[in-house]
Amino acid sequence: MNTLARLRALAPPSAVTAGLVTVLVGVSSSAAVVFAAARAAGADAGELASWMLALGVGLFVTCAGLSLRYRAPVVTAWSTPGAALLATALGGVPLAQATGAFVFCAVLILLSGVTGWFARVMDRIPVPLASALLAGVLLEFGTDLFRSMHGSFGVVFPMFAAYLLARRLAPRFAVLLALAAGVLATLATGGPHTGGIRFSPASLVLTVPEFDWRVLVSVGLPLFVVTMASQNLPGVTVLRGAGYQVPVSPLLGWTGAVNALLAPFGAFGINLSSITAAICAGEEAHPDRSRRYLAAVWAGFFYLCVGLLGGTIGALLTALPHALVAGIAGLGLLGTISASLHSAFAEPELREAAAVTFLATASGFTLLGVGSAFWGLLAGVLALLVTRLARPAPTAERREPDPARRG
Repeated sequence: MNTLARLRALAPPSAVTAGLVTVLVGVSSSAAVVFAAARAAGADAGELASWMLALGVGLFVTCAGLSLRYRAPVVTAWSTPGAALLATALGGVPLAQATGAFVFCAVLILLSGVTGWFARVMDRIPVPLASALLAGVLLEFGTDLFRSMHGSFGVVFPMFAAYLLARRLAPRFAVLLALAAGVLATLATGGPHTGGIRFSPASLVLTVPEFDWRVLVSVGLPLFVVTMASQNLPGVTVLRGAGYQVPVSPLLGWTGAVNALLAPFGAFGINLSSITAAICAGEEAHPDRSRRYLAAVWAGFFYLCVGLLGGTIGALLTALPHALVAGIAGLGLLGTISASLHSAFAEPELREAAAVTFLATASGFTLLGVGSAFWGLLAGVLALLVTRLARPAPTAERREPDPARRG
């Protein structure tokens, strides 16, 4: 195999694009939340950059390492709901004690993987309910594609048109061409606004953790619950909904272990991704399912690039117009949304429970700091159990008589 062929095998354009879009969506949609959490903990500029670098290194190791190990698109991310929780819960908490809570949460995730209890729970979830949950999680991204046309038609519609045309003429490059069309349209309309952004490398800053039981209970434990329920749970359903039967316990074990090692440098939460993972698991990432893991490997590489420049790239990506990010995310997830809906409602006896899961998840309902992904799945399981218990099994007396015996 010559050098060019080897390069094409390791870096298929569709896989590289999917990895780039994954990081673009992940960082631009939540970097500001991470910054808010760091400031709530009292982190200065250098410590904030250390948070980004630690997260970038952790995501590179887990994305690339786990994807190469299992030959599946295992995409990890920082816990956005966890960052939102920290932004409100860390007020007045010293950074050292906050770091202790990060370590505590990571160790709990590690133990969840080692003991295998989380995998046993996941094995009992029917595939249609998992697919309905995934469709509900992604629905907002699909509708945002068209909702964003209201105020940014000149950016989003050229992306949509380019995507449809490419699906007809060059399906493998549809998302890439849509992204290029969006960038050109953004430049033509006068964006993005990047004034004031300065480029500088980041370095790791060690914060020795302190363990205060009050902070562990009020911050570390809720962070663990939110991460497991709102991130790892739907993250596993994405992989299984896409047909990848990756062992759950090792994924949790490794993400927890890497998180624990990097927590003293600011890695507050590393977990399985759900929304961005669907981008790498879809057909747009690679027509060959067995090669889609390359998209996750490239996502890890791009996350490392984000981390090496600390908050600089995060600030740059957050400066991109929301319409561009919403449009490319929606286009990249169209195939996954349609496939999830088909799988969710394919079995008539599970259709009602799948509808409950889908609607509850898509509602965005939040309770006790836990997002709708957990409550949607819980509602679907409850609906399934109740309807199965309420439906009596057929008996000999209740069976319809055989028409052949009538007469």
